[in-house]
Amino acid sequence: MAKKKILAIMGSPRNNRNTNQALDFLLQEIDKEIFQIKKVYLNKLNINPCTGCDYCGHKEGCSQKDDMIELYKDFDNSHIIILAAPLYFNSINGLTKNMIDRCQKYWSLKYSLGGNYKRGEDRVGIFVSVGGAPYTYDQFNGAFPVIDFFFKAINVEYKGNYLISDTDKVAVKDKVDIIKDLLYIGRNILNMDEFHIHK
Repeated sequence: MAKKKILAIMGSPRNNRNTNQALDFLLQEIDKEIFQIKKVYLNKLNINPCTGCDYCGHKEGCSQKDDMIELYKDFDNSHIIILAAPLYFNSINGLTKNMIDRCQKYWSLKYSLGGNYKRGEDRVGIFVSVGGAPYTYDQFNGAFPVIDFFFKAINVEYKGNYLISDTDKVAVKDKVDIIKDLLYIGRNILNMDEFHIHK
């Protein structure tokens, strides 16, 4: 039986810091007998900004031939997509938003070209984010609409958020309760109901 594919996107410009730590803990106990994991670091890819040329509004695909072409294939072939991105200026950071902007081709495929992209398929999206500031109930509200539209564009069910505050003071790797949560999500990734965890 073929393994299900997980695409894990690390959207922080800083490797081995809080966003990457959180993503790695989540991935750590995912069953490798069931899942094949591909982890992508956006800061290692050459992804140009969307120019609004509307090529994808008239033809399937994108006019720009950069590393996004391979990422499109990963989106197309993955069952679970985990997006990990830090909170910058009360929304997702620019590196991640740039990648999301290039997903206009999926919106165009469905609504301009009348395509049937992945409709009805059982695909899941999970958002993991860290914010340096102390906890407030609305801290991540600016990110949610962007992530919601992103997951809708690529036709995955937005299953949940795991949000971590106050990382300027205490790193993710030092937050024992958060590590336990992330390991639990990874172990139960097929059986998680919709969730929203903000700590």
